[in-house]
Amino acid sequence: MSDRRLLADRYRLGEVLGTGGVAEVRRARDVVLARDVAVKLFRRKGDTADARRFDNEIRTLATLSHPGLVTVYDADTSGDTPFMVLELVDGRTLRDRIANGPMGVGEVRRLGAALADALAHVHDRGIVHRDVKPSNILLDDDDVPRLADFGLARLVDGARLTRADQVVGTAAYLAPEQVRGGKITSAVDVYALGLVLLECLTGHREYEGAEIEAAVARLHRPPVIGDDLPFDLARLLSLMTSLSAGRRPSARECADILRGSGPPTLVAPIPRRSRGVLAAASAVVLAAAVGTGLVVQYEATPAESAPPAITQPTSTPTPPTSTQPAPVVERQTVTVQVEPKARPGKAKQGKGKAKK
Repeated sequence: MSDRRLLADRYRLGEVLGTGGVAEVRRARDVVLARDVAVKLFRRKGDTADARRFDNEIRTLATLSHPGLVTVYDADTSGDTPFMVLELVDGRTLRDRIANGPMGVGEVRRLGAALADALAHVHDRGIVHRDVKPSNILLDDDDVPRLADFGLARLVDGARLTRADQVVGTAAYLAPEQVRGGKITSAVDVYALGLVLLECLTGHREYEGAEIEAAVARLHRPPVIGDDLPFDLARLLSLMTSLSAGRRPSARECADILRGSGPPTLVAPIPRRSRGVLAAASAVVLAAAVGTGLVVQYEATPAESAPPAITQPTSTPTPPTSTQPAPVVERQTVTVQVEPKARPGKAKQGKGKAKK
């Protein structure tokens, strides 16, 4: 389409802000309302699944209204070039911000609370995002976050956009139940957000490697949570990234805790796990992935060395009485196995204002 022609007799297309496999996002000028917007243009390739995802993104965003979400202004899927008009977020992606180095605890609390609040709004309407990751989080000039790209979003217990034997998402942020092909609930978004916040704090991705390697790695070991973090934040991240979906807090609880208004007694003792059981489970998932085709998106960053293992108490000592000696506090060491680093993936995306 020529840049000189108005799209839908209204939008004058400008520079390309970002491109993806099925769409590109361009800055545009709405000549009717005299404002700058972002236009997401879908490229037809004959793949009906991609077309359905684009339509799904439009319909999903149209039902949502929250300061932490990118707003949809207009859309048309009937023409030769289906498009969606979005709020223009001038700034960068969270992935760009992390590339500049780790973020402070206070900054991560603020960012995490805003994102968790946006996810709570999404979950309250029965929607699961399924692809929470740094490149899908836009930061404006004041570093206020917006969650974008709902192309993989799905209603809880709603119709699938993929085959039952496919896993859709980004390998490094998949929840364990997504890797195993289990039931998808809002807990998968909480898990991914936990990994995103941990990445903000450390400056590196927790699970590196190729698609299957990164996806299966979380079944070998839990994320490494630094012992230099405030106890309440470390405890929350441990819960958010629990292997068990039932142990994770809701997005609303995460937002309250990150703001300092959540329940102070939220405890997440680190469970004892059998290395043999974990290895066997990983082998089963790996075999299933090879047999059915694990469908994931892969984004790679330069390899980082893993932080050292942490040691945390698993029980609280009780004060001794006149007739009882003080009990011995059991301690459990979580040993971190450093996984081999794989080749980098595709190059980092440039400044993004809206996601594909």
